[in-house]
Amino acid sequence: MSTKSKVLIGILGAAAAGVVIGLLLAPEKGKDTRQKIKNTAGDWADSLTGLWQKGKDAAESAYSDAKGKIKGAKSEAEDKANKAKENFS
Repeated sequence: MSTKSKVLIGILGAAAAGVVIGLLLAPEKGKDTRQKIKNTAGDWADSLTGLWQKGKDAAESAYSDAKGKIKGAKSEAEDKANKAKENFS
């Protein structure tokens, strides 16, 4: 895991802990507080799922683009090699 990933996870964990502590210290009924925590956790999970999917899609797109560029470069190199063979034959 990269340093950036560790920092991001640490920040998200600290933010989540802050939200939970804030909700627990709020002057509301326990049932209402637990429901708020549940809803907030669900919202965060949905957001993280969406963020994860966007990152995955971006990585797949970058991989596909790189793969296409490599194939193009390989084809171009083969063409140049074939032309060089023809010139020396």
